[in-house]
Amino acid sequence: NIHAFPSSIEREHFQKARRKNSEPIDQKSIPNPKLGFYGVIDERFDIELIDKIAEKKPEWQIILLGPVVKIDPETLPKRTNIHYLGSKNYQDLPMYLSGWNVALLPFLLNDATKYISPTKTPEYLAAGKPVVSTPITDVVKPYGTEGYVKIAHNAQEFIKAIEQQLKNSDEKWLSRVDKFLAKNSWDITQGKMFELIKTSIKNKETLAA
Repeated sequence: NIHAFPSSIEREHFQKARRKNSEPIDQKSIPNPKLGFYGVIDERFDIELIDKIAEKKPEWQIILLGPVVKIDPETLPKRTNIHYLGSKNYQDLPMYLSGWNVALLPFLLNDATKYISPTKTPEYLAAGKPVVSTPITDVVKPYGTEGYVKIAHNAQEFIKAIEQQLKNSDEKWLSRVDKFLAKNSWDITQGKMFELIKTSIKNKETLAA
């Protein structure tokens, strides 16, 4: 009796990023365009991909938020347009997101990412940010196939997709995103889980009787 649920989000929290927020001081002075990622920087993170993007597009600023774990920090690429801003409080994430032009999901395709379902995908979208991702299974479907997220397989494709996202301002896309995310919240997920639990208990009581 197993039921799968996709990642849920606190939609209203991340929608704060759509307002004209004042960016945090450690990000405010970094020029646009800003490409951002938040999350743990570990063995799942594609360091080489980030390095190649930063090398080929020195005018783009790459913002990386989160702790570095399970890998040697010395192996991280060091370029003037890559900014490691460290761990941030969950409550502050919308302020950082508000200053980004494009959000990134630069995950490697390996055993550690084979079954991941990044919660940050719908969080980025709730913030109203265009997203470019590597072909992680749970990002490709439904986000990639439905056109909510751009999927790229290498640095060249990433750069092309980011360039497209920087040029586009598609209100229809955002409207579609909002319609999709309207079905996604922790309250809705909890409600569905609770109904399944009640049904299971009722069925067992019926069998016992």
